[in-house]
Formats: sequence, C-alpha cells, structure tokens
Amino acid sequence: MHIHILGICGTFMGGLAALAREAGHKVTGCDAGVYPPMSDQLRALDIELIEGYDAAQLALQPDIYVIGNVVSRARTADGSPKFPLMEAILDTGAPYTSGPQWLAEHVLQGRHVLAVAGTHGKTTTTAMLAWILEASGHQPGFLVGGVPLNFGVSARLGGGAVAGAAQVKEEPAQRAGDTEQPPLPPRRAYFVIEADEYDTAFFDKRSKFVHYRPRTAVLNNLEFDHADIFDDLAAIERQFHHLVRTVPASGRVVVNGLEESLDRVLHAGCWSEVRSFGAAVSDFSARGEPHDFEVLQQGRPVARVRWPLTGVHNQLNALAAIAAAEHLGVAPEVAARALGEFQNVKRRMEVLGTVRDITVYDDFAHHPTAIRTTVDGLRRKVGPQARILAVFEPRSNTMKLGTMKAQLPWSLEEATLAFCHSGGLGWDAREALAPMGARAQVADSIDELLRQVVAAARPGDHILCMSNGGFGGVHQKLLDALGRA
Repeated sequence: MHIHILGICGTFMGGLAALAREAGHKVTGCDAGVYPPMSDQLRALDIELIEGYDAAQLALQPDIYVIGNVVSRARTADGSPKFPLMEAILDTGAPYTSGPQWLAEHVLQGRHVLAVAGTHGKTTTTAMLAWILEASGHQPGFLVGGVPLNFGVSARLGGGAVAGAAQVKEEPAQRAGDTEQPPLPPRRAYFVIEADEYDTAFFDKRSKFVHYRPRTAVLNNLEFDHADIFDDLAAIERQFHHLVRTVPASGRVVVNGLEESLDRVLHAGCWSEVRSFGAAVSDFSARGEPHDFEVLQQGRPVARVRWPLTGVHNQLNALAAIAAAEHLGVAPEVAARALGEFQNVKRRMEVLGTVRDITVYDDFAHHPTAIRTTVDGLRRKVGPQARILAVFEPRSNTMKLGTMKAQLPWSLEEATLAFCHSGGLGWDAREALAPMGARAQVADSIDELLRQVVAAARPGDHILCMSNGGFGGVHQKLLDALGRA
C-alpha cells in the first residue's frame, strides 16, 4: 500500500516509516521543522519528505494516512487551521489511522512483543534489549525512539518479516541413511518496542502502549511527566495499569523494585509472572559501580557487566534488559556479555567533538530527573575535579508549562556551571535558577547562549548539551565557536 505519514520526522513515526518501507510499502510523509538524526535516516531510505501540512498533499491519494500525535485540530491566531491537510482528510472522508494502530495491525500481529515502558530510559533500555537478542541469535525486529549505534537504524522488521507468518527455520530435505532428527521447534519472531505512555493521536487519547499487547513488558520507572495531557501521577499510573492488563498469564512483567508508583500499579492487579530489578531484595540486582558490576539473580552472582556506559540509571536499564531477555531463555551471562559490546544510542551522552581540549556532548535529557542522572553519570566518568558545563533547554511540553521548574536547581547540582536557553518559555527561568546563584546563566537566544558558554569554557571542560529537540544546532555552533576563540 501507499501510506502518507503526517509528522513523519518524530522518532516513533520515523521508525514506523522505516518499517513500512522495509515491508515493501510506498512511504511518503510530511512534517515541519525537521532535524537529524531522523531526517537523515528517512532521506537515506529515499522516503520523500514534504515540508509542512498543506492540503495539496491530498493529490498524493495514498491508500491511508497515518497520523502522528503532533497533529491536532488547533487553529492559528487568524482562525485558519494549523494542519490544513488534516482538515482536508476529514472533509473528504479519506481513510486515516494512528501510528500505533497501524503498527499493531501490520507489524506486531503474530509476534512476541517485548515492550519497554517508563518515564526515563525507554530508548536506551529498548536498544539494550534488542542488542542482547541480536547477539544471542534471535534476529529481533525493533522500533527504538532513537538510533542505536549497534544497528545504525531506529527500526527494522527482523526475523520473520511477514507479520503472522510461521517462523520455521528452513532445513534441507533428509537424505537416505541420515540419522533421523526430531523436527526443529518454530523460531519465534520477536519484536522489541519502546512503549510510550503519551497519547496516541488527537482522535485516540489512550497511551500508545495499549496498542502493542506485549508478552514481555518492562516497567522501568514511573514519575509525573506529560503535564500537558495528565493531571497527576495517578492518571499516569492508571495508563500503566492498562498496559499490565494486556499482558497474558504466560507473559512476564519486569518491574523496577525501587519505585513505589509501580508497586501501586501492580497492586491494582497483575495476572502475569512478575520479575523485579534494582532493589537489594529484587530478583535481579547489581553489586559494584555502574561501569563494572556483578549481576545478582535472587542474591546469587550470575554475570558481570563491563562497559563504557556511566550512571546508576544505565545500571538499572541493564538489569531491566537482562530480566526481560531471561524471559526468552537468554541466560544473564549471555546478556551481560552482549552488553559489554553495547554502543549506546545517538544523542545519549554522545561525544560530538573536542576542540582546545574541551569536549562537547549531546544528550536527549529534558525531564529534571533525566537531567540529574545524566549529569551525575558524566560526573562519575570525569571525576570530582573536572568542570562540567550543563547547557540545556526546557523544550518538552511539560517543561514549557513550568510544572517542574522548581526541580531544575536540584537536577543541576553536579554541574559546575549551568546555561539555560529560555526562548519560548512562559515562565521566568532566571527566577527558577536563582538558587544556583552565579553558577547559572540564562539566555533568550541561541546566539546569546553561545557567547555565554564560550566565554566561560576552559581547556579540560566538558560541555553537556541537553534537549529533546534540535537545540538550534547549538552543538556544532559551539564546536565552531570554540575553535575560533
């Protein structure tokens, strides 16, 4: 079929586009304000990208429009629709669906789905789990909200590309005189997916993950986020319980044993096997530093992870991935060995360059807890004496609302200096960061932000840029400006 995707450059929709293209469908799409890495990946797949949402795209006459949750019925100041193509689709009665629903019907059907949910760490843990399965010979399909460096793409169909097809390994016909062997069992088709609690589309306000119907579900952590669509933490817990309700009795729920919110989710009802991780009394726990630790299963050492990743959050992500893979029969020792070769995900503490002995990193962190764990991870890596310059923009819908602005000084405690881009905020970033005193500066534009950071930077510094968007290309601009300084 020909599918036309509205909002194609989002990490989820871009991955869906790659899967559809690999499955043989014709794929086109539109978006506004595109930025790497997704735009680069789509162009590499020769997927036509159209800038904007003009109604003239109806002339493409696709078999179905797949609608991303960036699309709405919003109006501009003059009363015209913000997404005229969506209005035209509705007016003409053209067929449309959501991304999660299309994925469930055309890719996930008939597969063993492993879904990774949580406020933080979904992308990294999904990438870890996919790599563990790949390294252990399972050839999983996956859709990750980023680009795992081990794979170089954010999505693929994997073994058993046709949804619902029998996954039986082809064997040569038995010859006379051969010792008779029992038939091989069918090889399961596994699909690992990042399971987002954000809503599905403007016409389907359920969380995306209720469409996925996983057999293995990871609940990595749970705290308040997405203040634009959830009133409070209890509302998000309710959505997580909807996910738990979809896991079959033969399935497994892997849950962070350190999270009271997840205790409440499971207390509301769970009908599947549960395996916990993180706490000392959990089924899977860790002993040692995040970059080199023993994996304990019910208190007994079963594996060791040695890798370049830092931060307690990544240690917990690893335990979650190991516990999920064990549900498929992958021994923790095998999983740990695979993690030793894990290369992380683009925009997850990614080193973009070093100029004048100043290293510039890119990271996706945007929620205060994620900012804190990211800065803490870098602090553990570079040591207590090194200077960390945290450069960030509160860009997510939750942060733009100012719901968590009071947590920002806490999130930046381990940074030497902090620089905030305040463009587009409806609240006073200077007031929010006032408890940090002279350690924090605020800039209303990218140019001003660059001047502040370059003026403060010294040889040996580590500049950590954090945003869930393109951040105005600040990373390369910093490297260029530092080179000229």
